Amino acid sequence: MVAEAVLSFVQSNLEPGESILWSGEPRAGLLLRPSDALQIPFSLIWGGFAFYWEYMVLRTAKAPLLFKLWGIPFVLMGLYIIAGRFVVDAAYRGHTYYFVTERRVLILSTLFKVRIRSLDLRTMPDLTLEQKQDGSGTIWFGPREATQWAAGFWPGSTRRTAAFETISTANDVYETIRRAQREL
Repeated sequence: MVAEAVLSFVQSNLEPGESILWSGEPRAGLLLRPSDALQIPFSLIWGGFAFYWEYMVLRTAKAPLLFKLWGIPFVLMGLYIIAGRFVVDAAYRGHTYYFVTERRVLILSTLFKVRIRSLDLRTMPDLTLEQKQDGSGTIWFGPREATQWAAGFWPGSTRRTAAFETISTANDVYETIRRAQREL
């Protein structure tokens, strides 16, 4: 459940007469996505090559300093795409909160700075529910992009399509949003 301080902050940013119909958070911890089927093998190839390069250069006593330094950024990137991206993703989701009001959908992120993304229910172009058998799932607000598979892979990249990711009662939240849209 959403922390009281976060709920109070969001309520102070609501418009007059607006109230929260639902609040929640994404699933915490390590999360594997379908896109990882491509990203994990790529990261292992990248990292393996970078580690091998650096190892071989450092083993060679006469290797120029530039060669020894050249591989370091690639090794660091390899470490990030192999394991670090999962830590960053878990930290980001651990500081993300979702809200539905009778007028809009709000996504609040508090990881490094407070950022609120607000989507008006009247002008929302597309609403897609992806649900698993256990009832959890993701609700996408707008069309998903073809490059969505790479989001979160490189540092600084973000998903362009807003979503309530990995929520526990996806269909119930989807129906709450649809009901709020019909009542506008």
